[in-house]
Amino acid sequence: MAKSKVKTAYAGGPAIAGWVLFDFAAQPVFTLITTFIFAPFFAAQLADSPVHGQALWGFATGAAGLVIAILSPVLGAVADAAGRRKPWIAAFSILILLGCAALWFAVPGADYAVPLAMIAFAIATIGAEFAGVFTNAMMPDLVPPEKLGRLSGTGWAMGYVGGLISLALILVFFVANPETGKTLAGFAPAFGMDALSFAGDRASGPFSALWYLVFVLPLFFFTPDAPKLEPVSRAVRSGIANLKQTIASVTSHKNVFLYLVAHMIYADGLVGLFAFGGIYATGIFGWSTTEIGAFGILLTITGSLGAFIGGRLDDRLGPKTVVMGALAGLILAGLGILSTTADSILFAIPVPPPVPGDGLFAAPAEQFYMLCGVLIGAVAGPLQAASRTLLIRVSPEDAITQFFGLYALAGKVTSFMAPTLVGIVTALLMSQRAGMAVLLAFFVLGAVLLAAVKVPRGRRA
Repeated sequence: MAKSKVKTAYAGGPAIAGWVLFDFAAQPVFTLITTFIFAPFFAAQLADSPVHGQALWGFATGAAGLVIAILSPVLGAVADAAGRRKPWIAAFSILILLGCAALWFAVPGADYAVPLAMIAFAIATIGAEFAGVFTNAMMPDLVPPEKLGRLSGTGWAMGYVGGLISLALILVFFVANPETGKTLAGFAPAFGMDALSFAGDRASGPFSALWYLVFVLPLFFFTPDAPKLEPVSRAVRSGIANLKQTIASVTSHKNVFLYLVAHMIYADGLVGLFAFGGIYATGIFGWSTTEIGAFGILLTITGSLGAFIGGRLDDRLGPKTVVMGALAGLILAGLGILSTTADSILFAIPVPPPVPGDGLFAAPAEQFYMLCGVLIGAVAGPLQAASRTLLIRVSPEDAITQFFGLYALAGKVTSFMAPTLVGIVTALLMSQRAGMAVLLAFFVLGAVLLAAVKVPRGRRA
């Protein structure tokens, strides 16, 4: 704590740029592998059926989440005791590279393809999440408190930009339609990749690994690390001891505890919204992978703009105000999505249904759904960026990394809940709309709890 009070000099431009590029480097792991490219390929081409594939993908995600939930606070406590964060980031970067690269070998029809893909995906996810915990913990050493929101928002915006560029490159040059052998732009796949074996989809793994390797290097070259405080062996012992004390006393930090619970709930809802948004659109409109990819590009563009603007609003209005506003936007967008069918919008207004061959997003209902997607993208970036800034505002200054570990724990330990409840309600009522309605409860409850969180007066700016 003393170090943060006497600190008079902060990082310069190259150091901050190196830190910001971490989000740019890591985002393809989530955009290409978790959401838009490899995950649909896994469910449709590797698993026995899409339903089976979705279940298996959920198991892999849950296994990775369990490891993250158990180890994040422990590793955060160790890092606080040891001081340095870069060695940990480097170690988990190796997991990212190995996990992503291994996805290339998940060839359809191979006996080992499904378990290989699940294990590799889990490894890459664990690496990305843990590396993010230690990178986030570097923030207070880079800029003064009044600029934390701008730094966080810029990082998230750059992450969205990285996701956008990588998704566009994969769709234009690598992923091909097996029937035509051409990519979204009408090109033959790069490097002679075989469309029938879905080489372009599998290439999203090594592509993400190479992308990460290139763009994470500035963090190691230009961003300063905290000074070493204790040897690793001693840091492990003291870190775990401090963690036990933190967990034992977390209820005494009632304000932080309340915020972590609120974040856990609305983050679960956001996970479910992104997980099922494309599936819901496919059920309503029959969207293809190309249309889902285009939808993803639009969300990424608006997300990057939203995160960039949200960072400025964070510094001006405070992170709590930004998060509350973002949750209001998600609730509004969720209601808009629930009000949409193929031939109606806003629950009761009839519109002409989609007609095959009319073009991309030609029907009014599709356009309205896209508008709701734009709103989701615009507020999701500020929500996530301001959430980590708010944690810094409300956490004890001498245990930032520990609470970032608990923050990761709160964001992962129940991440199965929203998707599971959506699936249960959908199956019981045989209605996609009823299943998606569950997510609104997560956003409403998260907002109610967050309203009771207090930001210490001296740390609002």
